[in-house]
Amino acid sequence: MPVEIQKVRDSASFPTQVDVVVIGAGIVGTCTAYELSRQGVSVALLEKGIVGGEQSSRNWGWVRQQNRDLHELALAMYSLRRWEELGPEIGRDLGFRRTGILYCTKSEADVARWEKWGQAARVQGFHSEILTASKANERASGGTSSWIGGVWSPTDGRAEPSLAVPAVAEAAKERGVSLHQNCAVRGLDITNGRVTGVWTERGNVKASTVVCAGGAWASRFSHRYGIELPVANIAGTAIKTTPAPEIVRAGCLSASNFVLRRRTDGSYTIAVPGRGTLDITPRGMRYAFKFYEMYRSKIGKKLKYRLNSSFWNGPDAFGSWENDEISPFEKSRILDPAPDVELVKLAVKNLESEYPALKGIGVERAWGGLIDTSPDLVPVISRVEELPGYVIAAGFSGHGFAIGPGAGRLVSEIVMNEEPLTDILPYRLSRFSDGSAIRRPEMM
Repeated sequence: MPVEIQKVRDSASFPTQVDVVVIGAGIVGTCTAYELSRQGVSVALLEKGIVGGEQSSRNWGWVRQQNRDLHELALAMYSLRRWEELGPEIGRDLGFRRTGILYCTKSEADVARWEKWGQAARVQGFHSEILTASKANERASGGTSSWIGGVWSPTDGRAEPSLAVPAVAEAAKERGVSLHQNCAVRGLDITNGRVTGVWTERGNVKASTVVCAGGAWASRFSHRYGIELPVANIAGTAIKTTPAPEIVRAGCLSASNFVLRRRTDGSYTIAVPGRGTLDITPRGMRYAFKFYEMYRSKIGKKLKYRLNSSFWNGPDAFGSWENDEISPFEKSRILDPAPDVELVKLAVKNLESEYPALKGIGVERAWGGLIDTSPDLVPVISRVEELPGYVIAAGFSGHGFAIGPGAGRLVSEIVMNEEPLTDILPYRLSRFSDGSAIRRPEMM
């Protein structure tokens, strides 16, 4: 696997009954299991591959509130507080640093959009600073560009994907969560129209609630039960450089043609923002109409489209199986798409062009990952009314790592029928079938 990640040991014994089964040990599933365990709930956390093996270890490592969808901002703000609490609470380093995030631009339209967003964000209690040209160039000093403006969010931060999810998983185990890797959930156990557990490759586990936090696989798993979860899995590329000098005081920088995060080992994670590949697949064609606005927007225009073997295999394929048969999840333990070589070269070229001091920087490793993306770029965190006992937490659209701690708390509140930390209406699954899905202005 091209990304490095801390290994986590499985629990000693396999459970036959718990209160809640969580499917998927990425950041959202692991934080959900941890938050439930803090309330004395018995939890089985089941993962077809390894803890954090897919997108949760393949993201940029940004932990931000700035430029979130306003419906998502309260959850992002809570998540930042939770990130700060979690390390001391569990006694482990998550690599979290509140070092701020800097955006710089040569577009007046970007500045206008950030100003408008900032005015609305202040109503919710979030404050960032719109930068003049001189301040933007001062904060991004050392570069060759002449920025016309920017935005600085000092309370935003960064964390290490290779450390964070395994650390929370270990803490969850210490609180009694039963963790099992290389253990695919093949299907749900349903009695009289209600979820009563799951069927795994190791047998049945009884539970009154099942949380599906399966990332790119959540739609395919849910569809088996007639649940329509519209998701487009977009393949992104990221790079870890060799160690290099620190070029900006901000931990993260977003320019028009590259993004970077300073890592704790002195290297950088870099990428070309907004660029990715969408495979043409049966599930993708099924939900194409729901993604029409996204495909015709500037987001869709930056994507590549291709037809390959994923049409017949993987998270977006069709096909059925029985609970006593090998499932698609066992055939693909860890999604490991190849990085886009063109984007690797372009990211390095753009970085070196902007910062000559980094000329000759090396690529230690590059990797791909699938980003489970919803039509309105807001996640689904929702009970499924048609199937009592089933909760979905998926479609995080590249935001899952940053808002994972908050999402875990919110899912635990939904499971426990507690007052949620924020309005859950924007996250409900039914918005894609009742015509009330959020429409982002830049998609129109």
